[in-house]
Amino acid sequence: MSNTGQRDDVHQHSGWWLPLAFLFAIALLSALFLGWYLRPGPRPSAAPTGQSNIVNLTVRGSAFSIPANYIENAATRAGGDQDSLALTALFPSFRGYSESEAKLFQGNAPDSPVIHMSLRGDANNLAPEARLLRIYGPYLVNRDGVAGPFGLTQYAFRKNSGYEQNDLFAGMGTGGLVLLLCERAASDLPSPNCLAIDRPLAKNLSFSYRFKRAYLARWRELAGGVNILIRKFESR
Repeated sequence: MSNTGQRDDVHQHSGWWLPLAFLFAIALLSALFLGWYLRPGPRPSAAPTGQSNIVNLTVRGSAFSIPANYIENAATRAGGDQDSLALTALFPSFRGYSESEAKLFQGNAPDSPVIHMSLRGDANNLAPEARLLRIYGPYLVNRDGVAGPFGLTQYAFRKNSGYEQNDLFAGMGTGGLVLLLCERAASDLPSPNCLAIDRPLAKNLSFSYRFKRAYLARWRELAGGVNILIRKFESR
């Protein structure tokens, strides 16, 4: 009788411990999963900063000293050798990012004042005149172009060229010929951009910049301001 009672007692304890251990395992796994899910994520590579400390870096051998709040990529703000460089500024002030103007930098409205600048390695290093003739010339309806708006020469692209949804403009700025490849507004493109196509900055290094087409009338002001800003950042 005594042995039977002991066996019953062990059996009762076993019946309690098994579901309890199962519930504990589920709770532990849930806690681990929740902790993993809620962990701080990596900082976005393009996270802006309002800090204006000077970052010293080189792009394809060219040295620059740039306030951190102009540099888009967080990793690039560590400085050192870079293959490319992305910068942002507001037009027409050409100020870098600040917390007080964060909404302006985050917006994508048709009249957004943000200018995106890019410096990158370019083995071709073509001058704008050569780029117009050799890169775009074969796709143009008329290589001479026609009189366009705002003192620009306008070029139309052939159908099925891959560029037919864009307009090409050329104008002489203070720093030389400026080529502007501008998107046309459409139902699926309500906020079109203009790209100031690559122009040489140094050996094997070119720069370009992008702005909203709404500011095309001020292309000279944009070109002059970007040139001044880039030259200001060059280390002497």
